[in-house]
Amino acid sequence: MSNRAFDIEKKSFEIIDSEIGSHDYNELQWAIVRRVIHATADFDFAGKGKILFHERAIESAFDAIRNRCTIVTDVDMVLAAMNKKSLTDLGLRTACYISDSGIAEEARRSGRTRSEVAMRHAAKDMDGGIVVIGNAPTALYEVISMVREGVTKPALVVGIPVGFVSAPESKEELAKMDDVPFITNVGRKGGSPAASSIINAMLLLYQSKQQ
Repeated sequence: MSNRAFDIEKKSFEIIDSEIGSHDYNELQWAIVRRVIHATADFDFAGKGKILFHERAIESAFDAIRNRCTIVTDVDMVLAAMNKKSLTDLGLRTACYISDSGIAEEARRSGRTRSEVAMRHAAKDMDGGIVVIGNAPTALYEVISMVREGVTKPALVVGIPVGFVSAPESKEELAKMDDVPFITNVGRKGGSPAASSIINAMLLLYQSKQQ
């Protein structure tokens, strides 16, 4: 990052801190929430209880990163927005199967969505890894089903799908899970920028702790 870009980001964070004032997030959680606001310019994410953190979410993510986990995304847009330098420096793999031709064919044959098939295909990748969902509620529902079936057990599920149909409900279902750490939000808002900003914040937090 250039000095000018760093200065702009620093000033943006100062504006966010100033406009939000007091909040209910701890230091690490706020670093994540603030980056979501920075990516979306949506201060609603700072509202009380708007972004929900499982009590072991950050700790579990740090353990997974330390173990050089795979990060699975639901769409290419989330993958594209992830910090490539952080991924390289930390030796992390990524996986996104939504655009694979075999996934599209299987979805047609089975009558299921590509998102569902892609998540099921990524079961081994997400086991002990981090799942980042910013677009498809069906992908989040599929991950929840896979966890309940014992097919996979991610270290963290970031579930921030956006939309009017099933998005709020899928996030409510994720928030009920006790055995798999999660980060999610309440309501219709979300999307790829919010999801990628959460994982980028997590990577940067981990790197800062190592320095």
